[in-house]
Formats: sequence, structure tokens, C-alpha cells
Amino acid sequence: MTTQHTYRVIVRGTWNGLPDDVRARLLAEVADHGLSQMRFTPDGSLTYDRTLKHFSYRYELLSDAADGPEMAGALAEDRAETALRALGGAWGELRATVTDMDTMKINRKGR
Repeated sequence: MTTQHTYRVIVRGTWNGLPDDVRARLLAEVADHGLSQMRFTPDGSLTYDRTLKHFSYRYELLSDAADGPEMAGALAEDRAETALRALGGAWGELRATVTDMDTMKINRKGR
């Protein structure tokens, strides 16, 4: 039996040549994708601002610990690309930052 770890992944990118209809739709929905909407979810949480320059997706994924954070990053980038294609957007290179929540050390202050 393999051990599963929970990974939190942030996939960042830059909008690149958005079609006018997609730009208009994103601007109309900007309030639904601001800082207060940032959440790590299996389906991904898209955030961006009114300038439509940068965006990020936040994912929480379960993956085999043996595959390591690289696999979680690749899975999240693939999910982000799929979501971006469905959105109709154009984007540049994606970059993933991965945190393994099962190995994360928490420093608690003494009382």
C-alpha cells in the first residue's frame, strides 16, 4: 500500500493575447476571482485582478508520496491548462510551487 500525501500547489501564469470576448468575461467576473476567493481546492481556485496581467490557480491534491512534489506540480499544471483551454484564454508559461502538507513543520510559540 502506498502512502498518500496532501500537496498544496500554486500554479502561476501570465495572460497572453486574450481574445476580446474572453477579456470582457473575465472583467465581468473579476469580483468572483479576487483575493478573498483564494482557496486550495481539488478543482482549483482561479484568482486574478482587473489588470488581467497575471493569474494563479490554487489546488489541493492527493498524490503518492513516492512520486514526490514534482508529480503534484505536473498534475496541477495539467489541470490549470485544461481549465484555461475551457475558459478560452491565452497564457504564457506556467510555474508551479508545491508544498507537501504532510511533511510541513509547524513552529508553535511557547505559552
